[in-house]
Amino acid sequence: MKQTSPATIPDAVIIEKIENGEKQRFELLIRKYNQRLYRLGMSILADPADTEDAMQTAYIHAYEGLAQLETPSFFGTWLTRIMLNQCLAQKRKGNYHLPITNNNINMTTPANELLNKELSQILENAIAQLPEKYRLVFVLREIEAMSVRETSDTLSIQEVNVKVRLNRAKAMLRQNLHGYMKDSVYSFHLSKCDRIVHYVMHHLGIADA
Repeated sequence: MKQTSPATIPDAVIIEKIENGEKQRFELLIRKYNQRLYRLGMSILADPADTEDAMQTAYIHAYEGLAQLETPSFFGTWLTRIMLNQCLAQKRKGNYHLPITNNNINMTTPANELLNKELSQILENAIAQLPEKYRLVFVLREIEAMSVRETSDTLSIQEVNVKVRLNRAKAMLRQNLHGYMKDSVYSFHLSKCDRIVHYVMHHLGIADA
């Protein structure tokens, strides 16, 4: 039977099932938001391992605070804000929590190496050169396609500032990017996704679905 993609299921529906005892459904939320959190984390921490540490911590905090979320449909923005705060805290303190214990997964495959490797590196390097306040807005708006309102809420800045920062970020990148800005940047491959799911679900004492 064909499985339903987590992206097609409303967050509120998933959260309702979790609150009704189907705790393993939290895996759907992890898989749904892994790519967003990874891109956000890389735009701040610039290190895959540190970013995955932050993701694990953010998911655990989100699960533990799920009952406090008044509007389940805002889960994505709320989770992104948790991730942002975690990344900024790690960057300030220079210490990291919940280290990844499974280092045996080989992330390198011929397909991943050949698929737009050079372009991806060019894009990531160009984005990394942006000042952080512009880089965050660019990643959330242009790569993750979050709305102006969601980005404003996540970063705690006014909507007009979101627009101004995005325009400045684009101006800085325009000469090198030429419109190639989405699919190759900070790609979060399935093996990484599985690792995050396994770690978080194990830490929470929930069997993987």
